[in-house]
Amino acid sequence: MYFCPSNNNSSSNTCERSCRGVAMFSALKDKVGEVLLPGDEFSSEANDTISLTDHVKPEKVVCGPGLRRSGDRLLVCKNGFLRHKQPNMFWIDSQQRRYVPTKGETIIGIVTVKSGDVFKVDFGGSEQASLSYLAFEGATKRNRPNVKVGDLVFAQFVIANKDMEPELVCVDSSGRANGMGVFGGGGLLFSVSLGLVRRLLSPHSDVLLDLQQLFPCELVVGMNGRLWVKSSSIQQTLVIANLLQSCDTMTALQRRELFRRVAQGAL
Repeated sequence: MYFCPSNNNSSSNTCERSCRGVAMFSALKDKVGEVLLPGDEFSSEANDTISLTDHVKPEKVVCGPGLRRSGDRLLVCKNGFLRHKQPNMFWIDSQQRRYVPTKGETIIGIVTVKSGDVFKVDFGGSEQASLSYLAFEGATKRNRPNVKVGDLVFAQFVIANKDMEPELVCVDSSGRANGMGVFGGGGLLFSVSLGLVRRLLSPHSDVLLDLQQLFPCELVVGMNGRLWVKSSSIQQTLVIANLLQSCDTMTALQRRELFRRVAQGAL
């Protein structure tokens, strides 16, 4: 049990909360890199002791995908490896492929229906999202975007609520496209796990660095697990797609060995 010096009830409660935060943060740090299963939990209570004269610095734990707070407990709701990012972010790195829409995330969708002023977009979720024709840069009632059924769109969620229909836009907060809109001429669309998507979007991604040394290409990454790639030839495009899909189940050493064999022409 933690013991904290106090002069009154207020300072005692503050110190107790700080101790609990340190206990949970330390327990999470000890499990980084290990496999966790749904139902595992981390409690803010601990049996360690600290010095009465040491200053206890509260650590606020930021929960990422796969972790959920329940009172003073932190529950694991996905199976996978526990990851940590400085200073205090934790998440579960899993091979999940089912995507749940989240406000602010960018996805790759397929236009399936054109109904009046609204397009229906399939993004791989449990239901389709709506996309207004006015949600494009420069679009007006007279100047409508040229969007057809079957087109690929890179869009962002502005409404993602379990009780409401998801809604997409192809502009940012300032009304600019900022890379969003209709795309996909001549490329290849395929799916990977959500864990690989997060690895590709991380700063200084090792997978992208290794891939850039092999083939120059255009790559669009959607948070819903869809990737679109286009290279100088159909053969290179297919090779890149196969390499990225193989990275889902490979370690860093296995990936580097595979990329080395491709660069030498062994495959």
